[in-house]
Amino acid sequence: MTSPAGPPPTGGGGEQRRVRLLAVTACPTGIAHTYMAAEKLAQAAESRGIDMKVETQGSIGAENVLDDNDVRQADGVIVAADKDVDLSRFAGKRVLTVGVAEGIRHPEQLIERVLSAPVHTGGGAPTVPASGGGKERSAGYRALMNGVSYMIPFVVVGGLLIAISLSLGGYTDPSGGLVIPKDSFWMDVNNIGVIGFTLMVPILSGYIAYAIGDRPALVPGMIGGWIANTGELYDSKAGAGFIGAIVTGFLAGYLVLWIKKVKVPKFVQPIMPIIVIPIVATTALGLFFIYVIGKPISWVFEHLTDWLGGMTGTSAVLLGAILGLMIAFDMGGPVNKTAFLFGAGLIATGNQTVMGMCAAAIPVMPLGQGLATLLRRRLYSEQERETGFAALFMGCFGISEGAIPFAAARPAQVIPANMLGGAVAGAIAGVAGVEDAVPHGGPIVAVLGAVSGVPMFFVAVVIGSVVTALTTVALVDVSERRGAPALAGAGAAVPEAVLVGASVGGATESAKPVAGVGSSVEEAEEAGEVLSGHLTERTVRVRLDATDKEAAIREMAGLLARGGRVVDADELVAAALRREEQGTTGLGEEIAIPHAKTDAVSAPVVGFARSDEGVEWDSPDGTKARLVFMIAVPEAAAGDEHLRILSLLSRRLMDAGFRERLLAAPDEAAVVEVLREVG
Repeated sequence: MTSPAGPPPTGGGGEQRRVRLLAVTACPTGIAHTYMAAEKLAQAAESRGIDMKVETQGSIGAENVLDDNDVRQADGVIVAADKDVDLSRFAGKRVLTVGVAEGIRHPEQLIERVLSAPVHTGGGAPTVPASGGGKERSAGYRALMNGVSYMIPFVVVGGLLIAISLSLGGYTDPSGGLVIPKDSFWMDVNNIGVIGFTLMVPILSGYIAYAIGDRPALVPGMIGGWIANTGELYDSKAGAGFIGAIVTGFLAGYLVLWIKKVKVPKFVQPIMPIIVIPIVATTALGLFFIYVIGKPISWVFEHLTDWLGGMTGTSAVLLGAILGLMIAFDMGGPVNKTAFLFGAGLIATGNQTVMGMCAAAIPVMPLGQGLATLLRRRLYSEQERETGFAALFMGCFGISEGAIPFAAARPAQVIPANMLGGAVAGAIAGVAGVEDAVPHGGPIVAVLGAVSGVPMFFVAVVIGSVVTALTTVALVDVSERRGAPALAGAGAAVPEAVLVGASVGGATESAKPVAGVGSSVEEAEEAGEVLSGHLTERTVRVRLDATDKEAAIREMAGLLARGGRVVDADELVAAALRREEQGTTGLGEEIAIPHAKTDAVSAPVVGFARSDEGVEWDSPDGTKARLVFMIAVPEAAAGDEHLRILSLLSRRLMDAGFRERLLAAPDEAAVVEVLREVG
């Protein structure tokens, strides 16, 4: 047996005791890697005579959780994860952080390295994988999604409460826009909604920072986001909006990481994460934004307002298009507010056409993004579709911020689509001479009688929204085919924004306790079925003819169709390929488990096929896949049976003897008999 790195700890009386290690495994794009890494680490530790307890953080939730006693007795901690893991509980212990793929590829090396790893101090940063397997998300993308995930509830709650209060308690007042009587019940509802909207930008910034620099970065991130959104602090009427919040979030996170590297006396170390780092980072970031970033922002938008003022005599089509572009660019941010305040300011002079252009463009972004989630549901996660429904409602009441979650998650696709739709709506309203007598936008102002030229106003809104929706769908579809990141539902991993488990188009599989799944197993076995009846001899093939990944997935989809549960084979293939773009399902050890959650199947179904030559699957260890399982479940599938199957398969497949029996099974019936061992 090879000795572990470093001198082994000793117990009382000078007797040598077994080394005790802990591990945490986690991955954002599929639980199979989580459990394979756990099994590999446990096997490597056992072969070396080392005690190891492994906590898995998969889609089902944290299992085998490490308690305080485990940590107290541990000689080191291995964190093999491609998502953020809270390291604060491991303060004072040697901690080695790597990507989850390293736990699968090199478990023995990790055990050697952990006993000489640096001692973790309290408040350390979340894990940043040293290397990842497949096409894992970048740390920056995961941080952005973390912020978006936490921001979404604030956008939805704040926006819907404001919309409800305006619709039920508001009325048009030429001197004050849409007015809710003071001291009324609906004003209280509106104020609560405003609080939600006020908090959403600091929340976005704070949780981006948290994902990068852990807890010490949360305060500077949130305060920085508040400063970015509060233009009065640097003489700006508009503030920097959600784009400014993204900037402050990343600045705060990386500033905290830099401060952590500063060597300080040992007696100062305990107060660094709770006092020193937050105070220093918050002060530095706040002053930097106010004096370095904020002043130029204020200057730019003051001159932008002057430039717009010089255009009032130009073509109405051109002015409407420019205002629409600005309104749609940052949805409540400085560019948006510059255009809005320009239009609102002209109402008092008797020029209501400029506000009419703005009013037509204001609802286009949330309406267009909500419509996009209805047009191509498969491109969006369940949470995105729910957010899309809320965005539709907010759009009707002129709340452009309803589209911010989509723009923050997919800026390269959503912002251009928003701007195109906004420009179209503004141009149509301009050429039609639509007027708006109040400083507000959206269908609500037309319904309440503040708009003249109502038919053309609605034409402008509808056409602009459709243009935004179709452009968004086209751009997102292209990016997905190229493997570009998509929003992962956040709820994400809330705290991660990134999708985990068997996800399609960014969909997150919710984790619920497994219940009542064992009752059907015995009946299934009697009928020649295993895995709760999801896999049968009809969905098993001992020879896979395909030689590349896409062809293999198509062949596996055809195999699943033999089970009678596939309603759209082409969509099943598309869903599985989109899942592959998020990160390979090749797990190493000649195994691949492609999976999808899609309405292309009517019920959960599992298939298995064996390839003699092997299929290139971008596996972490570079091996070709010879054992290929495919799992598909409908979008509305209750519980987490598919997650249970993934975890059972990935653990069992780490047994070399089990894999050899699968490879040696002469026919489909023999394969089914081997798979009964999975449980």
